Amino acid sequence: MGGESVGTETEEQPHGATVVVDGFGLKGPRGWVFRQVSFRAEPGALVAVEGPSGSGRTCLLLALTGRMKAEEGHAEVGGLPLPRKMAAVRRISALGQVPGVNELDPAFTVAEHLRERALLQRRYDGSVRALLRRPAERAAAARARIDEAVKAAGLDLDALPKGERTSVRDLERLEALRLSIALALMGRPRLLAVDDTDLKLSDADRAEAWALLRSLAAAGTTVLAVCSEAPEDALRITTLSGETGETTPQASGTQASGTQAPATTEATTTETAASEPGAGARPAADTTTGATDADRAAVGETAADDTTDATTEEGAADALAETGRA
Repeated sequence: MGGESVGTETEEQPHGATVVVDGFGLKGPRGWVFRQVSFRAEPGALVAVEGPSGSGRTCLLLALTGRMKAEEGHAEVGGLPLPRKMAAVRRISALGQVPGVNELDPAFTVAEHLRERALLQRRYDGSVRALLRRPAERAAAARARIDEAVKAAGLDLDALPKGERTSVRDLERLEALRLSIALALMGRPRLLAVDDTDLKLSDADRAEAWALLRSLAAAGTTVLAVCSEAPEDALRITTLSGETGETTPQASGTQASGTQAPATTEATTTETAASEPGAGARPAADTTTGATDADRAAVGETAADDTTDATTEEGAADALAETGRA
């Protein structure tokens, strides 16, 4: 990164968050999960974290969205330093479905998921003036936010087997992915992180999934997507499974603007033990944009330093470890 200095972003800058990573590393109980990750992505970039299962992809995604605490190097998301401002980064970022962290409930219908997220969003980021609106006005505002997110995610409710009353268990993989993205978009995040983007998708569905993420990036949101194989037009960050020490990134300090990326841009990392159940660090609680002081205190923040104590949410961490993925 050449000692690059990054200042805090201002309101005049694009909606998407700039992501700057320099020598970033996370170590679990059994060794390094990833190490020496360095890259730069401008607002509205499409960043693809590719590599085999167990190579630290998901943990890197969680660390860059403030859900896991890195031990080495530093990163900034929207001008907010990691790991010192983890909670602040969580408030400007959102996760699609991540197994063991924020999974869709298979028994819920699509409508139930959407309504629940709209209610939570109103609680956390609603102004006092908004809370004083009449019930009919609040309901209309929630419906408008749902419609906006569903449209942006390309989720056609009428095309589902039972419309919005379709249970999550009855959704095709691509439609479940669209639903998880729609839920994430309700918080209007500056950084959207999507795990297992191309998992169990046909070639046609994979093309649709990447087209969706490109459209979100083109609209200004910075997108970070874990995948097994990155598309050519994305900023590629490659993770590698390994048994020993660190590896030096093949390219660092690379910039990506919008969905344009330099050819064969890669940064490599090493994962030593996270492919085994129980390995890796623990993810922090997934908080919604605009969390209250009480919510922030619950995850161990202070006014001067809002990192979590070795990160929390042990149940989510155990579930993540049980998947055998990192």
